[in-house]
Amino acid sequence: MTPHESLFEQAARALENARALVITAGAGMGVDSGLPDFRGNDGFWRAYPPYKELGLGFSSLANPRWFASDPTLAWGFYGHRLELYRATVPHPGFEILARFARRMADGYFVFTSNVDGQFQRAGFDPERIVECHGAIDFLQCTTSCGAGIFPAAPYRLKVDPTSFRAAEPLPKCLRCGAMARPNVLMFGDAHWDGSRTYAQEERLDAWFSGLPREARGRVVVIECGAGTAIPTVRSFSERIAKSLGGLLVRINVREPEVPSGHVGLPLGARAALSEIQLRFARGAQG
Repeated sequence: MTPHESLFEQAARALENARALVITAGAGMGVDSGLPDFRGNDGFWRAYPPYKELGLGFSSLANPRWFASDPTLAWGFYGHRLELYRATVPHPGFEILARFARRMADGYFVFTSNVDGQFQRAGFDPERIVECHGAIDFLQCTTSCGAGIFPAAPYRLKVDPTSFRAAEPLPKCLRCGAMARPNVLMFGDAHWDGSRTYAQEERLDAWFSGLPREARGRVVVIECGAGTAIPTVRSFSERIAKSLGGLLVRINVREPEVPSGHVGLPLGARAALSEIQLRFARGAQG
């Protein structure tokens, strides 16, 4: 028998019976697509060696102050990530989730702390995604001039692969010409424009409010790669599963612990979703 067989079966049977699906995701979701794992400074420095020499970890670099004090450093870090995310092909686990989502009588919603836009690139409806920390595919002005949020699509960043510094020209505000920055919630960030995320959250709340009574108890929450260091996604997953009487399926290599009665799988997203899909297909045929 495959390890975790009963848990795979429990998840598959719940999905067969479900009317609605909530997909939640943290940074671990992108690892199977080849995106770097920033867990701890060691993991971060493996992806970005020059920052180790500077003594800068992820939380130090992910700070809006660099756009004022050292913009080529700031845009080197975020520009490299922007181009990396643009070039990354979402792994097959995204399509498995999409297949589950398409079967739901009452629909689905995605809630993610990732800023990489991978769910949109995988074909998920942008109107059914909440990006609680913003998105790197959108920019805002560093001076809060009133330009609002605008797409990053017209901008291409050239980043030196040795120093991880960006070359001029750097992205500028469309309205006032000042330095632009990603519309991403950073550490110590008092000037993040959260209006796009707030609108996403309003759509999510409207969906929750519109779920019919018969959907209660027939909701599955599938969480992929969300850790405890910043527990926003994990807390959301547990709250939704409890309030809607649904099953939480937590997929996490290092931290799979779940409340009693739920499913915790110590695997990567692609592997766990593939196993669940296999058993789901058998049940659907039977």
